Amino acid sequence: MKRLDNRFKLLKENGKKALIPFITAGDPDMNTTIQLVSELEKAGADIIELGLPYSDPLADGPVLQRAASRALDKGMDTDRYLEMVAEIRKKTELPLVCLGYVNSLLQYGWDLFGKRAEEAGLDAVIIPDLPKEARFFEGHALSPLPITEIRLVAPTSGTRIKEIAENAEGFLYCIASRGVTGSRTSLSEDLQDFMSMVRGESNCPTALGFGISSPEMVAEIRDLADGFIVGSALVEKIEEDLRNGSDFSEALKFVVELRSALDQ
Repeated sequence: MKRLDNRFKLLKENGKKALIPFITAGDPDMNTTIQLVSELEKAGADIIELGLPYSDPLADGPVLQRAASRALDKGMDTDRYLEMVAEIRKKTELPLVCLGYVNSLLQYGWDLFGKRAEEAGLDAVIIPDLPKEARFFEGHALSPLPITEIRLVAPTSGTRIKEIAENAEGFLYCIASRGVTGSRTSLSEDLQDFMSMVRGESNCPTALGFGISSPEMVAEIRDLADGFIVGSALVEKIEEDLRNGSDFSEALKFVVELRSALDQ
């Protein structure tokens, strides 16, 4: 967790916001993902959210579903994912955050995943289908992982916001729009009120995700959070680059533009 804490501290000291791109591990293959993380860091990423592909990603829209399918078709699994994280960690101290579904972690072995994730150099994990109240399996509480568990909080969380935000670590993943992931042309008019409620319950850094799709959008809402997660819009650019046989030039240009918008 030190890498995450130190990154947010440094950004705050310099009056900057965290740019957190999401990519799917193994899309289109393991070696390309390792290279892409390096290029994203050069383009201005502060933290990388690295999706662990899953066959039924219920929180993800069609763009991320397609990316997960491509990665699974190429043989990406949890062992390969952790091997890839270890290879990335040899090259950078950039914080790495896993997005993984609870069934993947349980099938692999909850404690085994935590142990090997820590050894590989993963900093945190987001588990979108494991609410804070549901950290139980067959009547037994799941043991705490040795890496940070990032909590999600949504505008629909209502009175649960206080409970979710209490003692949160790393950052609070604040869901900017209802529904599954995917680019949006606009976000909720209540977003400012929602973020004020979250900040009122915790001093933990906040990061907005779900639906953030353009440099113009991040420039408009940059004062609402400490970081911004861009997933579907970026993966769509990667998908286009793959179709065109290019070297991810459009995807990386997009990240540079996001960085510039956040630094205005």
